[in-house]
Amino acid sequence: MRIDIITVLPELLESPLSHSIVKRARERMLADIVIHDLRPYGKGKYRQTDDYSFGGDAGMVLMIEPVYRLITELKKQRTYDQIIYTSPDGIPFSQKVANRLSCLENIIILCGHYKGIDQRIRDHLITMEISIGDYVLSGGELAAAVITDAVVRLLPGALSDETSALTDSFQDGLLAPPVFTRPADFMGWKVPGVLLSGDPSRIREWQEEKSLERTERLRPDLLEQKENG
Repeated sequence: MRIDIITVLPELLESPLSHSIVKRARERMLADIVIHDLRPYGKGKYRQTDDYSFGGDAGMVLMIEPVYRLITELKKQRTYDQIIYTSPDGIPFSQKVANRLSCLENIIILCGHYKGIDQRIRDHLITMEISIGDYVLSGGELAAAVITDAVVRLLPGALSDETSALTDSFQDGLLAPPVFTRPADFMGWKVPGVLLSGDPSRIREWQEEKSLERTERLRPDLLEQKENG
């Protein structure tokens, strides 16, 4: 899978995408993640990438020309399944969306910045808009890192235990059950006995029960979504 990320602040993405599972996936050639600095495609002597908006609203807006140049150049090299814009008014990012994106071959993620991007980019170049929450960030770089991490960890071979992703929260519409590790008794705080029983069916039944219980308590909205399809 190839992910091209377009940003005016590439340094913000270098560390999040250079460690842990994402780093391993890149080293194993499972994910080719390329960060593109938009500034060299900017306009004029000073490589301008933003300008004031028509209408006099406060805040700077990413210009259409640099984005168009870079996306056009990328599209000459390969076909992209999705061109994503990170935006507060995009579709909510979820495990289902991550699962769907992990099945694609090539995607572009355009990081929003300043007050946003020229609407014509959204109208003519973007194919999908994603929000990671109902709040506003200084830029879309952190959102792009979140999306990339969630997608890359689903690629076959990215995790040491490929079944691990199948038991993550939200995969079945529920929160994951509690997890424990050694020691089995710490200061009198004990691991539930069923987990020490060695009985897979009893353990699975306990996990399903606790998963449902935790979801009902912390995220009842997820159960409503499951009931509504």
